[in-house]
Amino acid sequence: MAAQPPFAEVPLFPLGTVLYPGGQLQLRIFEPRYLDLVRECTRTGSAFGVCLILEGSEVGVPARPAAIGTLAHIVDFTHREDGLLGIVAEGGDRFRVLRTRARSDGLLRGDVQQWPEETPQEVPVEFALLQTILERLIETMGPQWRHAPKSSFDDAGWVGFRLAELLPLARDEQQQLLEMTDPLQRLTVLRDILPRFQKA
Repeated sequence: MAAQPPFAEVPLFPLGTVLYPGGQLQLRIFEPRYLDLVRECTRTGSAFGVCLILEGSEVGVPARPAAIGTLAHIVDFTHREDGLLGIVAEGGDRFRVLRTRARSDGLLRGDVQQWPEETPQEVPVEFALLQTILERLIETMGPQWRHAPKSSFDDAGWVGFRLAELLPLARDEQQQLLEMTDPLQRLTVLRDILPRFQKA
């Protein structure tokens, strides 16, 4: 298959969390470079890239981002009580960062290439326990998914990404699950992780 051409320059937002396709991200925006990012994306209708921070922090000098990230589309704005701008972004396609450069204000921009899309697959019966666990987690921790259609719980990719969001996983585990391109492999890893969370 021919390689996907890189997107035009995408502004990058390194964070201490992983955004998955279809996921939601709420952010407080206060640094001038990220206010510029929001203005740019709002004006052009474009996305920004979210990458897990490997070295550095979310504020100050540019952090070193993971090579695989997720495009984020701004879907809502809020003006917070603390006077800061809040945004809600939704995860889209995944990408690989080919090159990065930092502007004088510290905003990272990158040339990115689309990460391989997954083939939609139904959740096999041997992973039915994961569907049940996800339903319980959503009841207590994922209110944004409470009205998700029942068909979503039959989609192996959707189930895997939502579990990866809601389970208390280490950041490197979250990143590993993001980078997988086989939804059944992701469910296998999640199933093998579950005993860690069982009460003695």
